[in-house]
Amino acid sequence: MNGSAASAGERAGSVAVITGGGRGFGKSFGEALAAQGAHAVLIDRDGPEAEAAAAGIRDAGGAATGYAGDVADEARMAAIMAEVAAAHGGIDLLINNAGLHSDEYSQPIATMGVPKVRRLFEVNVIGTVIATLAARPFMAGRRNASIVNISSSAAHMGGTAYGTSKLAVAGLTITFARELAPDGIRVNAISPGLILTDTIRSELPEATKVRVKAMQYMDAFGEEADIVEAMLFLSSPRARFITGETLRVTGGMAAGI
Repeated sequence: MNGSAASAGERAGSVAVITGGGRGFGKSFGEALAAQGAHAVLIDRDGPEAEAAAAGIRDAGGAATGYAGDVADEARMAAIMAEVAAAHGGIDLLINNAGLHSDEYSQPIATMGVPKVRRLFEVNVIGTVIATLAARPFMAGRRNASIVNISSSAAHMGGTAYGTSKLAVAGLTITFARELAPDGIRVNAISPGLILTDTIRSELPEATKVRVKAMQYMDAFGEEADIVEAMLFLSSPRARFITGETLRVTGGMAAGI
């Protein structure tokens, strides 16, 4: 599992809910948090995939549960959050990671059509709202309660419906940071750049990787561990005075004021 031995037990007794937890960043987040002692709750539209990821964490000695759920389904999200809180006493961390992406959602809006654009915003934007509101009652007043949203470098560069949906996520981060502050809940976001996940390594053409890297300040590719480390920091007491911020982990590609 991800996470250093030195930090093992740092989150003992805490409960972390991760949407889109069956694969990619979500799965890695769960592994890293479980390595530090948290109970990782992995929610994914693909229920068997969520349970398989949770089983992998348990096999490695961690604590995890998998749930089938679509973040755009308000009733389902409310039911899962209530069940998790009843079983574990509350929720300490929510990671709004579920999202639609890939080339399919980076086409011109006229090409995508309204139904696909609507679905994109239902998941990426409204799904963030739904999961946050569903978890809020069970996070209020918890020590170091924190929400981490996953935005994207595309949010800061413009040009696609996907990027616009992730720009909305960055905006919601500020809105919820203000609205949830009285409950003692911090809200921050991460905007990943080009990160060489297994999917990106296998599916993204080499020429595209080279082109994107040339847009960065740093002559290096981002790794999944870079995003995991950003999440671990923002959700930890070390970031106790940070809220409403979006951390760009892009090698400088999306740098800006």
